Amino acid sequence: MTGDDTNAGPVVELTDGNFEREVEKSERPVVVIFFSHACPHCATIMPAFLEIAREFGGRVRFGRLDVVSNPWTIERFAIRSTPTFIFFCSGRPLRELVGAVLPSVIKKQVEEFERDGPECARLSSEIRYDISGYG
Repeated sequence: MTGDDTNAGPVVELTDGNFEREVEKSERPVVVIFFSHACPHCATIMPAFLEIAREFGGRVRFGRLDVVSNPWTIERFAIRSTPTFIFFCSGRPLRELVGAVLPSVIKKQVEEFERDGPECARLSSEIRYDISGYG
């Protein structure tokens, strides 16, 4: 998503190390698929996700994060199933789709997400990093 990425194509490979920079500090809305290589539904939906990313790539950013290799981010967003799609606006999670979702549903959500533009941040909750939930 940035010039120093080695990623090619419409979807950037996200990691625990680049998630903040690529998603939470993005000036554009971001759609992230949390996936696993062992997940058959992920393999089925990935070509459609890539096609949607190509269609909207200039206006909405797209990323994918392997849940096996990135436990910190998975814990932060309580990912319990793959695929999970989270729509981020101004770094905040706004919408979530879980499971074997039809490509048309994902595309419709991206269209609405893009249309809402700057308003999407107002509709989301700020992430508080100072609250750990442990005592």
